[in-house]
Amino acid sequence: MTSTGTPARNYPTRPYLAVSAAIFDGERVLIVRRAHPPARGLYTLPGGVVEVGETLEQAVIREIREETGLDIEPLGLAGYRQVISHDSGGRIERHFVILPFAARRIGGEVALNEELTEAHWLSPSQLPGLETTEGLAEIIAAARQRLAAR
Repeated sequence: MTSTGTPARNYPTRPYLAVSAAIFDGERVLIVRRAHPPARGLYTLPGGVVEVGETLEQAVIREIREETGLDIEPLGLAGYRQVISHDSGGRIERHFVILPFAARRIGGEVALNEELTEAHWLSPSQLPGLETTEGLAEIIAAARQRLAAR
């Protein structure tokens, strides 16, 4: 938090780089539900901000372990997403560049941290009808193709 009480990532002076992972366990992918704004209540992929000095792979492994308790093997990027939101006055309130990875679960059991309210292992065919972050189905499809190519 800043000294004014606003979350430090609101009203940024630069975009934030983040990673996420479409984690597959067989044919199922892990979908999580966010507990806090801006994506509160939406189903999405677990992940978070890259810290200074981390590679993208190190960041996604750390973020997934922190949020879900799982150990993963990142297998490559599955696209990108840009999240830019404005407040009612037109100012940029949030700006993230998100690099989602295709990943395989290699260990651990799902144990969510306070950032998530739910987790489900789903077939990609079960996504329609869920309230998801923009482009989630496309990222999962790209990640699935990436895994199939290995």
